[in-house]
Amino acid sequence: MSRQTTLVFVLLLVCPVFAADLRQEIDSFNRDFRDATLHMDNAAAMALWEDDGVTLLPGLAPIEGRKTIAKWLDDVVARMPGYRVTAQENSFHDLQVSGDWASEWGTTHQVVQPPDGEPAVDTWGKILLVLHRGRDSRWRIREEMWTPGPKPGPKP
Repeated sequence: MSRQTTLVFVLLLVCPVFAADLRQEIDSFNRDFRDATLHMDNAAAMALWEDDGVTLLPGLAPIEGRKTIAKWLDDVVARMPGYRVTAQENSFHDLQVSGDWASEWGTTHQVVQPPDGEPAVDTWGKILLVLHRGRDSRWRIREEMWTPGPKPGPKP
């Protein structure tokens, strides 16, 4: 067997394992992302962001930098005393990885329970994440875009 044939054979064996490892890393990131939101844990949420991250939210100017995003998030929670997230579901699709960069889009569903027995707020949306793997091998959000969306209907 030639060296080139051997190299191709080894790459064919290794690449699926490498891809599975990347998928597991991103799935772990996505679980941490969901859990931080579900538990309204702003510190855990901000640990998932790069220092120079940017979030693009409907009706707002871009919010740039982890510290600025953290202040915005803290302000949102401060305006909602007694509210709690009772459900957070994200379904991510189309993972694309190139070196230390990754992107994925998804649908998101959140239920927030206001205090005093008011009706729950049930929201659906679409999300796009651009992730970057740092020198510590952890994936973090570099850019996020969220838009409201309709509740998905039944699949045809």
